[in-house]
Amino acid sequence: MPTTLGQNQYGKAGTRVVRITRDGAVHHIKDLNVSVSLSGDMDDVHYSGSNANVLTTDTTKNTVFAFAKKHGIDSAEQFGIHLARHFVTSQASIHRARVRIEEYAWQRIETSDPQAAKKHSFVREGRETRLAQVTYDGDRWEVVSGLKDLTVLNSTDSEFHGYIKDEYTTLPETRDRVLATRVAGRWRFNWTDDAAETPDWQTSYEETRRHLLQAFAETYSLSLQQTMYQMGARIIDHRSEIDEVRFSLPNQHHFLVDLEPFGLDNDTAEGAVYFAADRPYGLIEATVLRDGCEARIPVDLTNL
Repeated sequence: MPTTLGQNQYGKAGTRVVRITRDGAVHHIKDLNVSVSLSGDMDDVHYSGSNANVLTTDTTKNTVFAFAKKHGIDSAEQFGIHLARHFVTSQASIHRARVRIEEYAWQRIETSDPQAAKKHSFVREGRETRLAQVTYDGDRWEVVSGLKDLTVLNSTDSEFHGYIKDEYTTLPETRDRVLATRVAGRWRFNWTDDAAETPDWQTSYEETRRHLLQAFAETYSLSLQQTMYQMGARIIDHRSEIDEVRFSLPNQHHFLVDLEPFGLDNDTAEGAVYFAADRPYGLIEATVLRDGCEARIPVDLTNL
């Protein structure tokens, strides 16, 4: 049967680059995991094995390191923009570049003597991983930022009742429950290269994260879906540079432990004990859009 080549891409995944900037005695760390995918005139390499249009994956890795030195790393988004523009504009055979970046946070260690505190000692923060994806085809930019593994919990102000019940329903209704989830979120910017102003990527991330967390904390929740929508809507309402937000929220269930066999009353008013179940878990997902905008973030966030 005759065959034709479909969509294809190649690149270098998982390039770990750490840049340490020394501002006198004060040092700063940027720790990234960068993956680059390129596509364009690649028919010949698939059909005949000709590498004439191929920029090697080793070259993409080296470019990441060189750009970290030449341009610095102001933000994951800006670093990705530098890389994507370079690959598309420097090679005629490359028509589209996608740069995915994970950023890992480090916190400065406080010492016992604040006056003699070391400014070059750090501990890796046990917080979420910041994400950025930059795509460029020579004409159109798409910048998507986000995060994963942001674990949040409300110990009250959450109910769950009024749902469909059939012969297989055993879950009791509750007017006071623990609501916990591990947030995976992405948000798409309306930025273009000819925009009057480039977003302050760092401030945008910090403020988006703040609105996300405040919406989670301030929403009296009747369902995780309701809370999730409020998180997305608050970001859209407060950040004009963002048109689309997508969340994937696994419901991390906390069940009251039955302590009656031990003669104990597991009273929530006096300090309750819960069993935290990690499987199976409810998976709640949705996209929140600015009015008039279309959804472009993939439904499956593992593909972004």
